[in-house]
Amino acid sequence: MAVVEIEHSGGIAEITLNRPQAMNALSAALRDELSDAIGAAAADEAVRVIVLTGAGDRAFSAGLDLKEVGIYGLRAGPDGHRTKNLAKAMSQCPKPIIGAINGVAITGGLELALACDILIASTRARFADTHVRVGVTPGWGLSQRLPRLIGLSRAKELSLSGNFIDAQTALAWGLVNRVVEPDQLMPAARALAADIAQCDPDMVVRYKRLIEDGFGLAFSSAMALEAERSRSDNARVTPESVESRRAGVIARGRTQ
Repeated sequence: MAVVEIEHSGGIAEITLNRPQAMNALSAALRDELSDAIGAAAADEAVRVIVLTGAGDRAFSAGLDLKEVGIYGLRAGPDGHRTKNLAKAMSQCPKPIIGAINGVAITGGLELALACDILIASTRARFADTHVRVGVTPGWGLSQRLPRLIGLSRAKELSLSGNFIDAQTALAWGLVNRVVEPDQLMPAARALAADIAQCDPDMVVRYKRLIEDGFGLAFSSAMALEAERSRSDNARVTPESVESRRAGVIARGRTQ
């Protein structure tokens, strides 16, 4: 059985962590296959958006496979090879990644969720950072991404206690974009992915990069960055291209 399943439809690559019997724990094989799947989707011109979820209804991912880690270490697999850099594959993906959080997202699973661009959670979703209880320092960005999303004090509460928060708390704290019933999770993720896929793919990639590059700067520097890229990009925009899209934008605004 493949530990990562991939389906393509209408410009959307749907990637599923497929170890439900192990709560989709991130074994070495799964990390390698997921890194490859993200890289392949990033390189595929037919793919405009990625949806990432977990198989089953219990877990998005319970984090690193601790049984495996206890035997082989943090970066090695059963055959002794060093696993691929999943965090790098996620961070370097130029295309939007929507995380459909179907169950628990714990520690490495939470880091994986935080590496997504947009999060939609099932009411069954729960979130926890248990690094402090396992005795492992995070290395995929959790200590820096989490405070920027939910605030310093809330991040410290979550990370220094190892406690869980439910989906509604995650929504109130700004960790996820929205919460839906379990049977609406994938339809909601696919609908949003379809909305993004309808947009100009080059513009989506450029805009995602602008948001991310600016977010890491001081506000004045970020504003300067936007002005610089706006001048460069908009110099290529013609009145005809704007006019050709105007009617569609107006019509969509009337139906939403």
